[in-house]
Amino acid sequence: MPFSRATVGSVFVFGAMGLTLTALAYPAMVGVEKTAGDQSRIIANTQWGPLTEADRDFVVKVRAAGLWEYPLGLMAMERGTTEEMKEAGKHLVVGHGGLDELCRRIAPQLNITLPNQASPQQQQFVATVDAENGRSFDSTAVQIMRVTHGQIFPVVAKVRANTRNTLVRQLADLANDTVLDHITVLEKTGLVNHEQVNFQQATSPKLPKAQLTPPPPQPGAPVLALTPRPDLGIDTAGPTPSPSATSREPTD
Repeated sequence: MPFSRATVGSVFVFGAMGLTLTALAYPAMVGVEKTAGDQSRIIANTQWGPLTEADRDFVVKVRAAGLWEYPLGLMAMERGTTEEMKEAGKHLVVGHGGLDELCRRIAPQLNITLPNQASPQQQQFVATVDAENGRSFDSTAVQIMRVTHGQIFPVVAKVRANTRNTLVRQLADLANDTVLDHITVLEKTGLVNHEQVNFQQATSPKLPKAQLTPPPPQPGAPVLALTPRPDLGIDTAGPTPSPSATSREPTD
């Protein structure tokens, strides 16, 4: 199924299911950097366990990640120059389709308002990749995605280890599998510059809060739903490491 640039762009602004904006539900800052404030502070007691600032911000971070990585996955499926790149695109689409479905299911239960657009920084990631063509498109997309996945991976682990909310824990479990899967398929493209990735992960620039915060939705605006793609036949659980470990022949 072909995907036009218009289709990719429209994923930021259309959807279904409505939630209204509440001051409690929307975090002060979301992005690849940590949010401000006391992340351990309990902001609500729910039937699924206490909800902390870190829990709430994590749900919004997962949602915001899908709002730019899903369209980038569509672009990779359409414009990637290798089968490995197209395969990585499929994993991005399927993985974030599943995470988005779970985010939209638990957010109303936890009184969390979800954004309908990625942050300006994240939207710029997509624009940067979209401006490239051929192998430059592949390498730019892979490098950006590998850096951002490497930055969010320890965040997922910390939330999973610390949360006392069972719904947030469920999302963290799925996010852990998905992020690991995405890191794996990105590395299988052979385009990851690990020295550069490690440097960028450790030295991300300090950006203004406005660049890292997804704009809040208009009150009463429908919530964008990323389309699940079971037709792609992709399993994002339990990825095979790359390169695969050399197996030993059994001895007598």
